[in-house]
Amino acid sequence: MAQDPARIPSPIKRLRKLRPSVLYRYLSVELMRRLPRRTELGLVLAGTLAGVAAGLCVAIMTIIARMMHSLIFKLEAGERLSGAAVDEKILVLVAPIVGGMLLGAILLLLARWRKRPLVDPIEANALHGGRLSLTDSLIVAVQNLVSNGFGASVGLEAGYTQVASAIASKLGVRLKLRRSDMRILVGCGAAGAIAAAFNAPLTGAFYAFELIIGAYTIMSLTPVVASALSANLVARLLTPSDAGIDVGSVGTVVPADYVPALLLGAICGGVGILLMQGVAFIEETARKSTIPGFARPTVGGMIVGLLALASPQVLSGGHGALHLNLEADVAISSLLVLFLLKAIASAVSIGSGFRGGLFFASLFMGALLGKLFAFVAPSLSAATLAPASYAVVGMSSLAVAVIGGPLTMTFLALEVTGDFPMTVLVLASVITSSFIVRTLFGYSFATWRFHLRGETIRSAHDVGWIRNLTVDKLMRADVRTANAEMLVRDFRNTFPIGSTQRVVLVDQNGKYAGLALVADVHSNLIEGENEAALIRTFAQFEKDVLLPTMNARQAAAIFDQSESEALAVVSDLVEQRVLGILTESHTLRRYSEELDRNRREISGEL
Repeated sequence: MAQDPARIPSPIKRLRKLRPSVLYRYLSVELMRRLPRRTELGLVLAGTLAGVAAGLCVAIMTIIARMMHSLIFKLEAGERLSGAAVDEKILVLVAPIVGGMLLGAILLLLARWRKRPLVDPIEANALHGGRLSLTDSLIVAVQNLVSNGFGASVGLEAGYTQVASAIASKLGVRLKLRRSDMRILVGCGAAGAIAAAFNAPLTGAFYAFELIIGAYTIMSLTPVVASALSANLVARLLTPSDAGIDVGSVGTVVPADYVPALLLGAICGGVGILLMQGVAFIEETARKSTIPGFARPTVGGMIVGLLALASPQVLSGGHGALHLNLEADVAISSLLVLFLLKAIASAVSIGSGFRGGLFFASLFMGALLGKLFAFVAPSLSAATLAPASYAVVGMSSLAVAVIGGPLTMTFLALEVTGDFPMTVLVLASVITSSFIVRTLFGYSFATWRFHLRGETIRSAHDVGWIRNLTVDKLMRADVRTANAEMLVRDFRNTFPIGSTQRVVLVDQNGKYAGLALVADVHSNLIEGENEAALIRTFAQFEKDVLLPTMNARQAAAIFDQSESEALAVVSDLVEQRVLGILTESHTLRRYSEELDRNRREISGEL
């Protein structure tokens, strides 16, 4: 019995019946969900919350890592591991080995408990619409803390950005944000993490634009910058002593300084390529060896420990060692040896399975390379730059070669030096370095690892929507089929002209046998002629089929190759069970609609 519409309570009447506490919670949740979706202010508030969370994450992880360094290596208060003189050499050797064993145990547990690959913010924004697993990200953070805390030659920046981006992603899921807003919010988390780690809000913001979001738009500017500023403020309140990089005075820049700076940028580009290939070589060597995966970090820790006996400055990310070498006059031989040791230690650490990134390690090695270059720069032109200036140029240029993001590293130089002429010089150098890497190599460190894993993405630009626009979502399942052994006479009676355009033919086992165009079958109307023939003789495109997992771009390529207006969709290439049919016009129309929607989201029209 139908209910009287007049007796159905309205939404307002339902709200009136709720208790005040329930009503307040209901309205709060609805307001928080609708505000970011409908107004730019709401997205700015969400980005600020993500920044606060990022600042807390950076502060907590930094404190934990510093405590681990102090306890494990018996450092004095305020000492940085890579810049400290560790008295007990046995600790320098043993600690990375123990860290490798502990990390190996974690990897062994993960292999049994959580077998899916861990997704980082770049991959999440490129393929998954900004969706990150918070549990997986916390696992990454723990691995990163173990690796860095026990002295492996990796930084904490990977853990910072992973956890901060995952919290932002979780916030976006709770707020039910659109795909484009989710990607911006993940960028807010990463921006806050980098800003808090380096006391550099502009660096964090452009790190998000260039590396996490993949584009700069007016819509994303305010939330990302708000996140970077709030994260930096929170981190400085909690860890005031950990305030980025101090390079001191960099001197005066003259036009003659651009020639050696451009050359240094080109050198850093080549060194960055060698470093990334070195990491890949060590990973491939470890994979081909008989050493099980859980034991590789132990072997890597042993190598790092032996390198640290020669110079403890290779341990951890290198914050203390960077300041130590920037402030002191170091011999060219010492700089060269330290650079080689740090490069090997970083490549071995990551290649053997330690979790972390090359962000700060590339800054440190770039500064060493810049100071090395300062010994030969005067012979190249009438350059007057101090060694610290070349250290800044090398630091930014090698980091952009490995990490990517020319503007990110340029703004880092600006916030480190506070010198605009120096920043313009760095910009020229990092553009040169980036050009060399893109021309000769084509990848950053993160996208190079995706390439080795079989992925085709080269940035965080959103291509996931293309992969999600698959044939099984585009096809029509109400397909008309006929037995390929049917007579033409029976086919004409079953499918009169105008009933449908095309019929999918199948054999007696249900396997795809081709497409028959109804108009072609009815084109010869002379009664009796071809009436006794099999409909199989009219079959077309027997070899051209689509699979349900293909995306719209792949389907369009097959349409173009087969010159067909429609193709059948089959389950696989072996059984070829017919699932539906897809037309080229519908595929191209849906692809164009999604492409235009994506363009409008990036430009801020939506």
